[in-house]
Amino acid sequence: MTTAIVGASIAGVRAAQALRAEGYRGDVVLIGSEPVLPYDKPPLSKGYLVGAGAAEVTLLTAAEALELNIDLRLGVPAVGLDRALSELRLANGRRVGFDDLVVATGVRARPSPWGEGEGIHVLRTLDDADRLRAELVPDRRIIVIGAGFIGAEVAATALGLGVDVTLVSATRDLMSRRLGDEIGALFSQKHSRHGVHAVLGRTVAQIDGAKGDFRVLLDDGSELHGDVVVIGIGAVPNVEWLEDSGLEIDDGLVCDEFLTALGAPEIHAIGDVARWRHPVRGDLTRLEHWTNAVDQARCVAHNIAHPDDRRSYLPVEYVWSDQFNWKLHIVGRTTAVNPEMVTDPRTPDRIASLYSQNGLSFDGAVVLNWPRALVEVRRSIAAGSSLSDVRVRLGRLLESASG
Repeated sequence: MTTAIVGASIAGVRAAQALRAEGYRGDVVLIGSEPVLPYDKPPLSKGYLVGAGAAEVTLLTAAEALELNIDLRLGVPAVGLDRALSELRLANGRRVGFDDLVVATGVRARPSPWGEGEGIHVLRTLDDADRLRAELVPDRRIIVIGAGFIGAEVAATALGLGVDVTLVSATRDLMSRRLGDEIGALFSQKHSRHGVHAVLGRTVAQIDGAKGDFRVLLDDGSELHGDVVVIGIGAVPNVEWLEDSGLEIDDGLVCDEFLTALGAPEIHAIGDVARWRHPVRGDLTRLEHWTNAVDQARCVAHNIAHPDDRRSYLPVEYVWSDQFNWKLHIVGRTTAVNPEMVTDPRTPDRIASLYSQNGLSFDGAVVLNWPRALVEVRRSIAAGSSLSDVRVRLGRLLESASG
């Protein structure tokens, strides 16, 4: 028996490790497109940019792979899938046969629609981070386009290194598409207080010039000038290599509730590339979260190792971000409008923003700088608590703190 895993980031590595933890005795082949040891990606926009070494982000060493009997094949991407023969085609012309295939190819940074070249950066890989890190020197002028998590984290990190930072976004506030207007506004204010020049509600029309002298033209005719441009405008699933496979591809590899590709019980998807049917809501969902990748890896490893005891994947979404001295956590679904805000009056930047689709159920929360509230909302999500129950719990938390 052989399980081939394509993609050697967090999802692929954790799947290989989980297979061994589940007692899987077959061969495990882990295929990565990059020629470096598997590494963690969240630190690339934070700690790695300020000087962390490659060893600090490494997920799996050669010695660890050997100890777990994982056949680690790096620097050769998969370029095709022959389902009839149950074989992968690699870029070097070799083929890898499998009984089970785990697709963990993740996403890539959405490319610049305004042109590319030296001094224009995206951030997704270790090479990207190395190139950007070399630019982060005091008094360098950097224009960051996009105020999602990557853009906001890069802006905060660069500012801490003495870089002059301008942040441009079509949204009214930072990360507001995910956090909502209230929390987004707090982060906009936080960045501005620290010295980020935020240009919000504006889109980029054109980028001219070259490294050291870029001109960014905005939709209102105004111009920004900088030495370097960083573009963080989303990501694209890495599924092109599967397009002639006959599998259903639609914003990722489409799977059932067990993370199994439709019509292909031997093929599974995990991490950012997986678009699976939620077992409760019934909708197709794709999440670009570190914890989602880890949890999906465990689920698929269990299902491969124990095919007679398959588990559906029912996640509790969990995301975090560190910016300046603030810690942000997102638990569950935060897509509802008009969240209910609970603030610790003694510390106004301790906030829990509660979300409900119908005003009764508790569906998710954004928690800012409030560890005890984070514990409560995670417990509440896991227990299926109502919104009123969460209100009571946070009320007791405030009472105990003030007593």
